[in-house]
Parts: sequence; C-alpha cells; structure tokens
Amino acid sequence: MLGTGAALYFALPAEPPAAAGWGAAVAAFAGIAAAIINPAARIPLALAAALALGFGAAKLSEERIAAPVLSQVMTLHLTGRVLSVDPAAYGSRLVVGSLRSGGFAGAVPGRARIAVRGVTALRPGDGISLTARLLPPPGPSEPGDSDFARAAFFEGIGAVGFSYGAPIPAPLASQPDLMARIAAGVELLREAMTARIRAALPGSDGAIASALITGERGGIEPDDETALRDAGLAHVLAIAGLHMALVGMGLFWLVRAVLAAFPPVALNYPIKKWAAGAALLGAGFYLVISGATASSTRAFVMLAMMLLAILADRPALSMRSLALAAAIVLLWRPQSVTEPGFQMSFAAVAALVAVAEWEQRRQRVQPHGTFYRYLRGIALTSLVGSLATMPFAIFTFDCATHYAVLGNLLAMPVMGFVVMPAAALGVMAMPFGLEAAPLHLMGWGIDIMLRTGRFVSALPGAVTVSRAWPVGALAAMTLGGLWLAIWRTGWRWLGLAPIAAGIVIALAARPPDILVAADARTIALRGSDGRFHFPRAPKDRFSAARWLARDGDARSVKDAAGGATCDGESCVMTLPDGNFIAMPFRLEAVAEDCAHAAIILSAVPVGNCPGPKLVLDSRAIALGGGYAITGGKALSVRQSRGDRPWVQ
Repeated sequence: MLGTGAALYFALPAEPPAAAGWGAAVAAFAGIAAAIINPAARIPLALAAALALGFGAAKLSEERIAAPVLSQVMTLHLTGRVLSVDPAAYGSRLVVGSLRSGGFAGAVPGRARIAVRGVTALRPGDGISLTARLLPPPGPSEPGDSDFARAAFFEGIGAVGFSYGAPIPAPLASQPDLMARIAAGVELLREAMTARIRAALPGSDGAIASALITGERGGIEPDDETALRDAGLAHVLAIAGLHMALVGMGLFWLVRAVLAAFPPVALNYPIKKWAAGAALLGAGFYLVISGATASSTRAFVMLAMMLLAILADRPALSMRSLALAAAIVLLWRPQSVTEPGFQMSFAAVAALVAVAEWEQRRQRVQPHGTFYRYLRGIALTSLVGSLATMPFAIFTFDCATHYAVLGNLLAMPVMGFVVMPAAALGVMAMPFGLEAAPLHLMGWGIDIMLRTGRFVSALPGAVTVSRAWPVGALAAMTLGGLWLAIWRTGWRWLGLAPIAAGIVIALAARPPDILVAADARTIALRGSDGRFHFPRAPKDRFSAARWLARDGDARSVKDAAGGATCDGESCVMTLPDGNFIAMPFRLEAVAEDCAHAAIILSAVPVGNCPGPKLVLDSRAIALGGGYAITGGKALSVRQSRGDRPWVQ
C-alpha cells in the first residue's frame, strides 16, 4: 500500500499542490494513531495510513528535489562545478552543477549532463568553462514508453546536451559546502580505483571489472553487453543483490571462520554477531565505492536488514525483513516505485523468500551431496528469479530471455568463486599497489563469463521480443505475484486470478496504428501485414528503433522502410482500414492532400483543411511531443505525461 500510494502520485494527470502532500502525511499519522487505539480496525486503518503515507512521501520528495528544467534548446557558454565524470565510448559524460551563464532564458537548471568527446583530465570538484548545446531531457518516444525526463528530474538534472570542444578549467564561483566536498571526495576515490582497474585490465574486461567494483559501466563493448543480456546474465553488470550478498556474506563467512579458529573467543563471545557487524561495515564501504546507485542502495538495505536481524537475534530471512527494506527505500526514494530496478529486485527476492519458506516447511528427504545441492540452488533461484521478473522485463525492455537457468548454471560458479573474491582481494590490495595479480584473475573469470554469455545467447530461441504491455497488465500481475508470495495458506493460489487477468489485458490491448515523432518527419504506419513501416527514412532513428522494439518487431529500422508511395512533395499510403493517409513535407502538396486524404500528418504548417478526419501539422505535433493514433483517435505524448514538473 505504501508503494501504491507513491504510484498513485506518479499516475496523476496534473501536479497536486504541496498542501496535498502535507495533508496526506498528516492523514497517515492520524491513521497510524487510530490503528493503535482501535485494534478491531487495525488492518484497514493501517492500510489506509500506508497508502496516504506513500502518496505524501512522493509529493514531498518532489518538493524537496524540485529544480528548474530547461524549457527550450539553446547554445550557450557556461561555467560550473563537475559533480561526476563517467567514461563513455566517445569520451566522457559530465554531470555539472552550480551552473552559471547569461544565456539561460528563465530559471537555471540545477544540474546538466553534458557529453564531452575525447579523453578529459577533469575530476569531480573541478570548476570548468565550456560552450554547450543544451536541451530539455527527452520524454517518451510514444505514449506509455519510459520517461527519461522524469528519472532525470529526480536526479536533479534539468538539461542534457554536448560540448563544443574541450572544457577548460575555471575558478569556482563559490566554495562547495561540506556535503558537496564529501561527495566529491567519494567520486575522486571511485575515479582513482576505476583508473587502477582499467590499467590492469584494458578493454571490455576492464570495463566489466569496473562495473562490478565501482559501478562505472562506460567502455563495455555493446556485443558483450548484448551477449550477457540475452543469456540472462545482465544482472551481473548492475551492482545489486548478487554482488552485495557475495561481498557482505563472503566477509561474514570469512570473519566468523577466522574467529571460530580460536576456541576461547568462539566459546565466550558472540562471534556470529561480530561477523555480522564486520559484514555490515564491508557492505557499506562497497555501497560507497559503487556510487550508491539506486540498485546498489536497495541491495544494501536488504542485506542490512538481514544482518541487523542477526544482531537482534531475529530470523535473518523473512518476508518481514524484505518488507521493511522496501518501506525504507520507498520512504527515502518514492520514485523508486517507477524504476524497473526496484520492481525487478524486490519481485525476485520476494519470490525467492516465499520459495525458501515453502522449502523449509517441506518434509525432509535424504540429503544429497553438496555439489548437487549447490547446482540445484542455482537452478532453482535462477528459475524463480526469472519467472518473478519476467513481467517487468517484458514491460520495460520488450523482450524475454529463455535460457537464463542455463546461463546462470554455467556462469554463477565462476562469478561466486573467482570473479567476486578476486575483486575483493584486488580492492584490499590497492592501497599497497598489489592489485594487478587478483585483477588478472578477475579478468580470467570475466572472460569465461563472456564466453558463456556468447554461447548461451547464440542458442536458437534464446530471446523472444514482445509487444509492449499496458500498465494495467503489469499492475494486475504484480498484485497476483504479491498475493502468491505473501500468503502461506491455500488461498495464496487465488493470486493466479490477477495474473491471468493481466495476461488477458496484455493480449487484448490494441497497439497503435500510427506513430508520429515530435519532428513530424519520423512516422510509422501499420501495414496489412500487421507490422510497422516507415514511409520515409526516419530522421529520429532512436524513436524509430524504440517503436519497433515496443511492437515486438526484431527488424532493423532500415528493413522496416517502405510501403508508401512518395514523390518530391509528399508520401501517401492506404491503411488496412481503408483510410487514405497523406504525409506532405512541402507546402505545395498540402492543398491536394487535403482534398483526398482521410488523415493528414504534415511536416509543414497546414492552414484551412476541412476535408480529412484528422489533421496534425508540424506545430501541433511538436507541441504534443509526438502522437499515437489508434482507431482514428490521436493521443499525444504530452497528454499521456500530464502537467507535471518534469514535462516541458
């Protein structure tokens, strides 16, 4: 209910006033007090309080984070302070704060993410001066697609763009405060560690090693990343539960084993709690050097709940620990409820905890060997995790992998026994300059994982692309999955009904007939074969590729071109429903197209055009941010996003 309250805030068509957030928070605490006083109505009052608290936390988080968003594209000279430097294939991506420029029209964005070509010597905390092309963070490619601008808004980023030439050092307009200096120091540590890792392991292996230790993913070869993803191993690249568990619980095991070697200590002191404390500190350090991303923070909170349970003499693995971790994350970052990382990580762990509880209640059978139990554990956790996360993967990434169990069976032993232990040794050896040997061992393990990924991803049917689902389908499946995971009695199987309903909603959803990008020149039309076709070479190739992926179409943009008749002034095509559509891109063709077409999608302004059923010209399309047309009804990207602070 806490997550549902936060989700309701993000689903609103218009931004509520700040008073709504404070009112919801007050109502939540009133509901909590009433639940304590009135035990008979405790459950409904607690649920209502959690719903209100989730909504209030989301709104108040927006009020706390809110910073101006750039309203138009502009080229200007600016100065600022480097907050982070991320390596990329073309050079670096800088996040710059404390922006100053006389060229800003209106309010100044809080932060800007700027791409810089070539190698840069800039470090976090440096003052810089540069000329950049800035634009508002881009929105969805079509109604219902993921909204990068919303994610950027909650990171404080109000502009994105690229630099003309290399930035030059510049004095800071003001000295950063203590927290900013601490953040810069952490970034400097991460940058130094990343440089040491990549010096020992050049190429894609070094980039993957950096991703596993410091969270810096820039420089990974696209083919390697695709192979790992298609083999069901994409989770190894994002620091999350697997990595945090291997580090934290590996340290827990090591400290406890060392202390147990001394009987006077083991027999007289709580070495298990000491090991839990050491693991908590080690995992906290890993969180810091990994960049404290959303996924690593979630993983740390979940691991910390388990270790704190050990310190408090409570069961270490329970749904309550998971629920408490989810509550902490949702109250701290309510926007997490919209992020696939949050959804997939908690779905996977909830399913795994439910299966673990079910396994504990089963009648014990004759135990098998250690090797069998280990392989069975990998297979079972891979299968359960894959099934639990599949709806979110299809909803977000429009594809599903089918050999994740095989990929994890082959790769996880290397990950658990070679890659992560070598990474830990490498980090501990860095202060002494002795990290080369363990990092080379880590690189050997990474190479084995890459070979495994290429082998599994090349198997027939490794990946299936899927058409985009409506959000209602995902909500129904989520409800059903939670019902299955939370209850322990026979009525848990009632959760299959919402899951079935979600599948029906997904299959029955009608996809759009026409998609139009904001440039009014990138248009996709659904042909008689049921697939999208581009009448002209798309100018916005990113949107075109996203449309095909969301339609469950594995073709390239080039392969999907054609299907319309074009001359030097306009393109025309007859849709499967018989409607004649015209797409003029010169003013000379507008009058003739208006006289014959049922739908006009014009890349130039259109004046009086009374004949067609639907007319969208360049101005209307630009203001709407693009359109999806289904059954003759047009929905703009702007309408689907609503009137929110991150929408320009």
